[in-house]
Amino acid sequence: MNGDELEALETSVDDLAFAYPGTPPGELLGRVRLRLSSVGTLLDARMTLAERRRLFVVGGWLSLLAATCAIDLHQRSAAKARLRAAAALAEHTDHPEISAWCLETEAWQAVTDYRRAVELAQGAQRIAPRNGSAFIQATAQEGRAWARLGAGAAAREALGRVERLVAPLPQPDRPEHHYRYDPAKSDAYTATTLAWAGDAAAVPYARGVLARLVSGADGPPRPRRAASARLDLALALVAAGQLDAAAGTALEAVVSGRLVPSNHWRAAEILAAVRNVPEADDLREAYRELCVPGRDEPLA
Repeated sequence: MNGDELEALETSVDDLAFAYPGTPPGELLGRVRLRLSSVGTLLDARMTLAERRRLFVVGGWLSLLAATCAIDLHQRSAAKARLRAAAALAEHTDHPEISAWCLETEAWQAVTDYRRAVELAQGAQRIAPRNGSAFIQATAQEGRAWARLGAGAAAREALGRVERLVAPLPQPDRPEHHYRYDPAKSDAYTATTLAWAGDAAAVPYARGVLARLVSGADGPPRPRRAASARLDLALALVAAGQLDAAAGTALEAVVSGRLVPSNHWRAAEILAAVRNVPEADDLREAYRELCVPGRDEPLA
């Protein structure tokens, strides 16, 4: 096997993970599938055991990213199959970081099954390398799930753990890499957790996070994160009783074109909460036009 081909595939994993936040999931999924096809073609080539392990690791990361895109597209069956493939490759190559990300991704997918999300996130933390991004992300995911369960103390305790883990981290060269944690991602998860917990600090915190994402104060503008941050702010405004402002903020998120189908339920939740205010009419119309429920379709 040509070593350059394997190195190019390894580089493509980082490039695709970096492209994730700014690329429509359907488009990115097509690119990931092409790389997975290349991995399959190379499996028949002659190579050393070390090269074969590297190829399997590439296949594990690509399968994980394909699962993430499928979740964004609300393709649950496809996501489940991709996660199984990624987990199997991680086990075969003894790669605990990929294994932990598989559990964390499953926890994210199960975020509306809050108790299961807590269990999966805690499971990811048990197997993740303590100095890796999967451990931090799983801790943050646990906090979000606790918030949804109404366990405010547990949610804040998880946030404290995340803050301690993130504090010594330098700002990465490529902060948009989906599988590398960065301080800005921590702030976004804190805003979500506070909003879901109905914490009084959620409104000013979410405003600050959104302002930094839009302005690029912490790096390049992040439009997809900004759309999610608007949903966080809208939910916090609902809890604060500011329903008209919540409707307007949610409308900005919906019409941005940056919400993926896996986040449509969050917009629907806000719409239900503000349904009796006049400002809800525009939100309702935009939701009906733009937030078509995802279909569970297998990948071709």
